[in-house]
Amino acid sequence: MSIDVIDEGKIIMIYKSNTVSVNYIKEGIVELKFDAKEGSVNKFDQQTLQSFQDAIETLQGLADLKGVVMTSGKSAFIVGADITEFITHFDAPAEQLSDWLKSVNNTFNCFEDLNCPTIAAVNGFALGGGFEATLLADYRIADTTAVIGFPETKLGIMPGWGGTVRLPRLIGCDNALIWITSATNNKADEALKVGAIDAVVAPEKLRESAIEILEDAIAGKLDWQAHRAKKQAPIGVSQIESMMSFSSAKDMVAAKAGKHYPAPMTALTCIEESVTLTRDKALAIETKGFVKLAKTDVARALVGIFLNYQKIKGNAKVAAKKASNIDQAAVLGAGIMGGGIAYQSASKDTPIVMKDINQAALDLGLNEASAILFKQLKRKRIDGIKMAKVLNNITTTLTYESVNNVDIVIEAVVENPKVKSTVLAEVESHVREDAIITSNTSTISINELAKSLKRPEKFCGMHFFNPVHQMPLVEIIRGEKTSEETIATVVAYGAKMGKSPIVVNDCPGFFINRVLFPYLGGFAKLISDGADFVKVDMVMEKEFGWPMGPAYLLDVIGMDTAHHAQAVLAKGFPDRMAKVQKDSIDAMFEVGRYGQKNDKGFYNYSVDKHGRAKKGAAPEAYELLKTVSAESQDFSHDEMIARTMIPMVIETVRCLEENIIATPEEADMGLVFGLGFPRFRGGVFQYIDTMGVAAFVKLADSFTHLGEMYKVTDGMRQKATAGTTYYNM
Repeated sequence: MSIDVIDEGKIIMIYKSNTVSVNYIKEGIVELKFDAKEGSVNKFDQQTLQSFQDAIETLQGLADLKGVVMTSGKSAFIVGADITEFITHFDAPAEQLSDWLKSVNNTFNCFEDLNCPTIAAVNGFALGGGFEATLLADYRIADTTAVIGFPETKLGIMPGWGGTVRLPRLIGCDNALIWITSATNNKADEALKVGAIDAVVAPEKLRESAIEILEDAIAGKLDWQAHRAKKQAPIGVSQIESMMSFSSAKDMVAAKAGKHYPAPMTALTCIEESVTLTRDKALAIETKGFVKLAKTDVARALVGIFLNYQKIKGNAKVAAKKASNIDQAAVLGAGIMGGGIAYQSASKDTPIVMKDINQAALDLGLNEASAILFKQLKRKRIDGIKMAKVLNNITTTLTYESVNNVDIVIEAVVENPKVKSTVLAEVESHVREDAIITSNTSTISINELAKSLKRPEKFCGMHFFNPVHQMPLVEIIRGEKTSEETIATVVAYGAKMGKSPIVVNDCPGFFINRVLFPYLGGFAKLISDGADFVKVDMVMEKEFGWPMGPAYLLDVIGMDTAHHAQAVLAKGFPDRMAKVQKDSIDAMFEVGRYGQKNDKGFYNYSVDKHGRAKKGAAPEAYELLKTVSAESQDFSHDEMIARTMIPMVIETVRCLEENIIATPEEADMGLVFGLGFPRFRGGVFQYIDTMGVAAFVKLADSFTHLGEMYKVTDGMRQKATAGTTYYNM
């Protein structure tokens, strides 16, 4: 709605809604401010877009308008489009989506075409549609907190409100291609260097400086018309320059993005096709490219991951409201894992005590934390002060004295139930009664471990993944007697550590390992039937999209660890996971081919002249596998994928049906963040929905002769008959 406020005969405020306001700040100079009344950030939802359009129409009607400064009333300028709202546009028919994009672009063009100079004063994050809004202005000034960029290709789409049109004309094709295809966030000084913004000032001087630049433009000291014309004209490069630039760019984008992620290449192609076009014709090319991407399964999967991640963060925020404070932590058991946990807690400002029974282990743990920090220091991600602060947050000890007053303990000793039970009972006698105790176990039952404790309600699992500082997931395992306050506190602590926590109920293997080992079991059966492990790895990496194939993954996990976990799951689910014969994992384990930990497994490992690890298929492994495998034979790529993936998919569905995992969203995030499930596939449930439940059931039925792991649940079969999906159930 519009509001007229009179002050000594002069209109001060001329438009105001719940998200946008327009005010006179000087004679003829107007401030258009984004300041959403609901929520902590500005974002382009449908309400804000409508308000922006209304505000522009108000500006167009001002006879005395001399200049406009675009500002934000929040600590971030505009964080982007509201993807939760706009996903409905992606689901609409292509023509309808195209019309919507044209409508938004018409609104944006109207601001850019105002008959006066304009400037955007950028603070904090201006991403996606927020950055595109700043590109409408003739000038951009940012404060030192500003971060700008286009993250769209991470969502499987591309800028759709003029980003691929205006940015190349502003900073050149080469720079724009890097920004758009790599989805980088760029700080103010970096943006200034390439010309994406025109000046950088301290936060307290931002508005004042923006007005000064605007006044210079109004006075004719700055050629604002030329600035604007540059964004609307064809890009001034020769045909030869264009061919050379885009040819090399295509090679780099193809190598980095790969065939499974079409958005970066589509954005590049749109820019290439529009270099000789004016703004409006170039926008039509962009709209066509955006619509094409929005209709892909990849975009649906990547947007799904984004939304699922928001749900995980939301769960953590809810948990934080019910949680007890964690001001001091402890980890029992040092070494690589303990050191990684200690680093993670300390780096996020929660001091932690690292306790072990021998000094060598403590030294190893501290060295692990130091090594992580040194790498960050070398890459200039931290400075010496930050490094010292993190290390000062880690205390090492051989006794329990320093653990007496901690709020939470993470037990991370050897994966042996008797050892863990003994250590847990021991530490319980040394900590406060209200302290929470957790176990970083990957396979051992939380309910069984809880029997060694007097206060099982203060106990749960907290399963980290190695390397701790790189893997975003932490699996919180609820025992039968674990209290809700304990779960809430551990979830909140996990989030504070910078992790994405998912809560699962106790069962053999919990969630992640329970669904991983049927996949590895499918692989082991393939090898038993004569498949070549190198070919299987290649297909699962290049075709399906895993970061590493199953043989390579087993080498990374460690054959001893895998052999142990396999036995736990076989005991827990004998009908489908018990072995009927010796397999490749058994064969490797029995002769001590443990994988990367001793440089020999399916592959042999060495170091190249640059000090980097390298692997090669081991001839010894091929000879060994002959003892547990049928004669060598070829399998189609589709069959390799089906035989490994079907057991994982079915087991994931079982976990949902048995309430081990609460929702498809949390299951998919666990798989993506914990196992590296291909992001462009979105997770198991997104994968099933994309294929179609009925199609998956039909595929699985064709492999039931391989055993119980390939038999779908009754619930899946009912869904197939009903034609329903796991998302939007």
